[in-house]
Amino acid sequence: MRQAYVAIAGAMVTGLAACAGGGSYATVVEKIKGTGTVVVGTKWDQPGLGLRTGEDEPEGFDTDVARYVVKYLAGDTPVKITWRESPSSTREALLQNGTVDMIFASYSITEARKPKVTFAGPYVIVRQDTMVRADDTRIRKVTDLRGKRICLAEGSNSYRRIVDPPPDGRLDLPAELVNASNYSDCVRKLAADQLDAVSTENLILAGFAEHDPGRYRLLNEPISDEKWGVGIKKGDIETCEAVNRAIAQMWHDGTATRLLRKWFGRTDLRLPSTQPRAEGCH
Repeated sequence: MRQAYVAIAGAMVTGLAACAGGGSYATVVEKIKGTGTVVVGTKWDQPGLGLRTGEDEPEGFDTDVARYVVKYLAGDTPVKITWRESPSSTREALLQNGTVDMIFASYSITEARKPKVTFAGPYVIVRQDTMVRADDTRIRKVTDLRGKRICLAEGSNSYRRIVDPPPDGRLDLPAELVNASNYSDCVRKLAADQLDAVSTENLILAGFAEHDPGRYRLLNEPISDEKWGVGIKKGDIETCEAVNRAIAQMWHDGTATRLLRKWFGRTDLRLPSTQPRAEGCH
């Protein structure tokens, strides 16, 4: 595992971007170039996207994308990354209070989140799918979820695609919602037969399925397309625009395709193959 440029201690931040050495910076780009440091929020419990084992850095597709973007923003400046765990339930708060500078954590760009977060990207568009136990023959298609126990991961809106009507939802199916603290908790409860299905982006589900081969099965019946963006503190337009340039370069030079294959090439998913259209910075 990489150990270079990792800070174990946290960084306190003020203003729009973090402070270091007594100086404050108006944007994350200024902080990176001025101090050679940045605090990045990721998931630590999602195999293939962001998984931390022991004292090592979190590893996965999202963390590799973060490393690429930070290197692009820094130019020739060496950068020390402090990794912060950023669960779905606290992502907005972590940006707002300055605990992290940017978040790469399967963070879907939604209209409800835009008033609180400036989103760069998306860096990838991912299809929402559903995962069940491999031996559960009752559920073969999404309509079979009617009346079943569906996971509600704290801070995530994915369950709404199942149970809510359009425009916010998709299927409008009656179901029993089972609370969980995050998606790894959802998967633990699925394994323990405390719920029947976990529905969220297929890269998340594929990571868990690959981590425990033969135990789970994806329906491969997508419900919606979700746009994963980079979360930045509201109003930091300069950093957002710079991150968008980094994402464009990542797709142009083939890195995005290589990273998707690195982490998900062994699955039977049809992986994204083109750069998503940028949403614009607000």
